[in-house]
Amino acid sequence: MGLQDKVVVCLDDAQRAALRKIVRSGRHPSALLRRAHVLLKTDADGPDGWSDERIAEALSTTRMTVRRVRQQFVVEGLDATLHRKRPTGRQYRKLDGKQEAQRVAIACSPPPEGRGRWTMKLMADRLVELEVVESIDPATVCRTLKKMRSSPGSSSSG
Repeated sequence: MGLQDKVVVCLDDAQRAALRKIVRSGRHPSALLRRAHVLLKTDADGPDGWSDERIAEALSTTRMTVRRVRQQFVVEGLDATLHRKRPTGRQYRKLDGKQEAQRVAIACSPPPEGRGRWTMKLMADRLVELEVVESIDPATVCRTLKKMRSSPGSSSSG
């Protein structure tokens, strides 16, 4: 990235004071502290004004991280740069408690005719067939089974 392409960060006194307060307190997530340090070091009007390479080396990060923080500050502002937004549109749990109970009931029931045991694909198909969920991947069924502490069908030896 040439010098003409570099995004210039100019902090005002209030922003500089807020960043120094964050850095001094040290009671923030490490990513927030790193971004605050980057902004203070990249401030064109400030006493430091370091190069991206020097900042990256000092903060044990990459030059691209410094560049992204610099660009995000200019485009979105201080608050958006420091505080990461939660990803949107992500579904964290495919099955709720009631649906997981139905999945366990299927796993503990006798397998379909001609089968020795339930496979993940068979369980996924059965959950859709019973209209527990609209669709589900066999890998999701596997993950929800793995998070159980006990294994269905195993007996305690103690």
